[in-house]
Amino acid sequence: MDEPGTGRLETFSDGVFAIAATLLVLEFSVNSGHDLGQKLLHLWPSYLAYVTSFVTIGIIWMNHHHTVSLLGRVDRTMLFLNNLLLLTVAFLPFPTGLVGTYLRGEGKQAATLAYAGTLVVMAGLHQAWWRYARVNRRLIADRTPDSALRAVDRAYLPGVPLYGAVFVLAFFSPLASILLTFAIAAFYLPSAALFDR
Repeated sequence: MDEPGTGRLETFSDGVFAIAATLLVLEFSVNSGHDLGQKLLHLWPSYLAYVTSFVTIGIIWMNHHHTVSLLGRVDRTMLFLNNLLLLTVAFLPFPTGLVGTYLRGEGKQAATLAYAGTLVVMAGLHQAWWRYARVNRRLIADRTPDSALRAVDRAYLPGVPLYGAVFVLAFFSPLASILLTFAIAAFYLPSAALFDR
C-alpha cells in the first residue's frame, strides 16, 4: 500500500546518516603518556579513513536527499530497501575503525576488504533503491520531469563498478584501495552537478 509523501522516510534516514557520521569520530583514541605529538602523527590511517568515510556518507546523504525529493510516495518495499541501505550506512564506522587500526600492519588487507566490501554493498543497495522507485515511475512524483530521472541515472551508474574496483585493488594494495575510495568521494562531491543536467 502506497503512503503519500516521504516525510517519515526522510526524517528517519536523516537521523541514521547523522548518527553514522558522528560515530566515525569515536574511532580515535590516544593512550596517555609522553610524546603526544608523535602519537597524533601515528594516527594518520585513522584520519584518512575518517575523512574518506565522512565525505562518502555526506555524499550519499546528499544524493539520498535529492532523489527522495523526486518521489511522490513510498510503499512498504521502498521502506524495506531504504532500511537495508541505512543498515550499511550505519555499519560503515566499524570497517572505518578497522582501516584506522590495521592499515599500517598485519591485517591491513582484511580490514580494507571489509571496508571496500561494505561500500560495494552500499552502492548496490542504493542502486536497487533508486531502480525500484524509478522503474515505470513507480514512486516518482507526477511533477518530476524525465530529464531529472535521467540525470540521477547518469550520476548513479558508475557507483557499483567504481567500488568494485576499490574492492579488487584491496587484494593488491590496501593503501591504494583507500586512496581510490577517497578519490571517488572527491569525484562525486562536485559531480552532484550531474543531477542538474
